[in-house]
Amino acid sequence: MLATQYEGNKTFTVFEKEIEAPAAGEVRIKVAYVGVCGTDVHIYHGMMDKRVNIPETIGHEMSGVIDALGDGVTGYEVGDKVVVRPLDDRLAQPSDKGFNHVCEKLKFIGIDSPGAMQEYWNVPAFTLHKLKAETDLKLAALIEPLSVATHDVRMSGLKAGETAVVLGGGPIGLLVAMVAKETGADVIVSEVNETRIAKAKELGLDAVNPIKVDLIDYVRNKTENRLADVVFEVAGVQPALDTMTEVAGIRGRIVMVAIHGEKKPVDLFKFFWKELKLIGARVYEKEDYEKSIALITANEIPFEKMITDVQPLSNIQQVFGNIDSNPDGMKVLMDCQQ
Repeated sequence: MLATQYEGNKTFTVFEKEIEAPAAGEVRIKVAYVGVCGTDVHIYHGMMDKRVNIPETIGHEMSGVIDALGDGVTGYEVGDKVVVRPLDDRLAQPSDKGFNHVCEKLKFIGIDSPGAMQEYWNVPAFTLHKLKAETDLKLAALIEPLSVATHDVRMSGLKAGETAVVLGGGPIGLLVAMVAKETGADVIVSEVNETRIAKAKELGLDAVNPIKVDLIDYVRNKTENRLADVVFEVAGVQPALDTMTEVAGIRGRIVMVAIHGEKKPVDLFKFFWKELKLIGARVYEKEDYEKSIALITANEIPFEKMITDVQPLSNIQQVFGNIDSNPDGMKVLMDCQQ
């Protein structure tokens, strides 16, 4: 089988190795497609070298077909189409209060342990979600990042008829916007990259460039001065933090989607003055995966427009290099069977 490894120093290797039988409680998946995530790009840049066990096979946004079952695995058959929810919560403690997706000792498969950028991948069966036979495996590779979005929207409590502003029109931002729109909300995307603004409009979303248009006035005009009921901060930059408390209306909810590795200034007075709520949202839970699978299966939202390129697994070094030089791209998939 063909496999890849991150070697450090912006380097991947492609090599052949023996196909391994799944251990007890595991399944072997013939991997179809793997999406390149922003976290994977951080790994490529060396930003997670202290966490990743180099050399390591990475990748966690995937789809595939069960190829073999380990001892004790029930409920699945060879040939089933599946995706993996890449959270290993086997070290969860009572102090985690049952929220195992954010448990203190959570391990993220594909970062803390070997991932999907290989032809065959052995994973614990408890991570699997079964797909319908007719599911498009290219679209199914979007289920993991889509589940981030469904979790974010669920945590926000967004309802039909409310107004949501999404700060940041990258892959996760646009997925959040599409899920928010699916709930029946009015959605506005704020993004400075014109190519991404065009992509948002192609997806049927209202999108504006806050450098060219006063976002606060734009939202005021759209909402009869009520401003946003929900704000999703997805950009991860200081201007978005400055904007989120301005664009939120009275008793607005702000969902922190972006990861801020350092302390940042936030206008806490606005939380007092408008009775705002700040909501943290991290990865996803089982119900978010099931919601995403239902959205992909229904095929009513143009998720296929999020896929900007598909490359064979053997091109992994070129793919990561191209992502660095092409920030306009959305979702690149690796074809693990080419």
